[in-house]
Amino acid sequence: MRVTVTGGLGYLGACVVEELTEGGHDVRVLDSLLHGQEDIASQLTAIGAELVRGDVRDASACSDAVAGADAVVHLAAIVGDPACAKDPALSSDVNVGGSRTVVDRAQAAGVERLIFASTCSNYGRMADPTVPITEDGTLAPVSLYAEQKVEIEQALLGGDFGRLRPTCLRFATVYGVAPRMRFDLTVNEFTRDLWAGTDLEVFGEQFWRPYVHVRDAARGVVLALGADPDRVGGRVFNVGHSDENYRKLDLVQMITGQLGRGNVSYVQRSEDPRDYKVGFERIRSELGFDPALRVPDGVSEIIATLEARGFGDPYDDRFRNS
Repeated sequence: MRVTVTGGLGYLGACVVEELTEGGHDVRVLDSLLHGQEDIASQLTAIGAELVRGDVRDASACSDAVAGADAVVHLAAIVGDPACAKDPALSSDVNVGGSRTVVDRAQAAGVERLIFASTCSNYGRMADPTVPITEDGTLAPVSLYAEQKVEIEQALLGGDFGRLRPTCLRFATVYGVAPRMRFDLTVNEFTRDLWAGTDLEVFGEQFWRPYVHVRDAARGVVLALGADPDRVGGRVFNVGHSDENYRKLDLVQMITGQLGRGNVSYVQRSEDPRDYKVGFERIRSELGFDPALRVPDGVSEIIATLEARGFGDPYDDRFRNS
């Protein structure tokens, strides 16, 4: 297929582009290089991807990027609660307005498939977080980022876009080494800090979240693209694995177990606005999605890359979205 990936130079995006090009697809990337990813742009163009430098809020740039495409993978966003809270107006402009522009331009160009990157954070705080929630469960977003994702999901699933068939993927919290590394994600941040000997203060260690390796998340995108559009069009899939629901306490124990050290203190909270386990049976049974990696694998690769000084200064601001 000819696939356009918005945000294709990002943490997940670069992995998606690599997966698609390795699978023989023609890939075009639309990215504003917000985080200065010139090196990643060079790496991806070297393996055959085409780069359109532009912003998803720019209708002209979107039209150029989606022209002739069979499918669009829309990943571009101001990602994460802290980044959205830092500039709510900008995040709304990009995450809501930009998404609407991408969809509009894709529809006008006759694109047939759209994969929209959403988040399991849409589930918010569950009444009973010990019972995994499915795609049909109640959405209760408690952050601006999740509220914006829910808004676009509802527009995509409730609208008529002609031949354009949208699929929404709710990703678990991603982790692991990627071309555009991020250390503002829980597993990655905890591993870096404990490796560096920093005193780690953990809030709400008893609350649940689902996790998925960034490479497996990228494979999930490619799997959804390869599925029969009649099976995935107009539908939602959680992306992850049911045995990758963890508490922060579990993550700390995995990391310190591998490092053999770690200074950790816990700050008790009687409530957390987000506390949820997620079920991933739909994507497993219907699309055959089976992640190859688990959190201990991600921790191991992060530690190995840190030991090899593969990130330079892991505390550099370029490894954060906020």
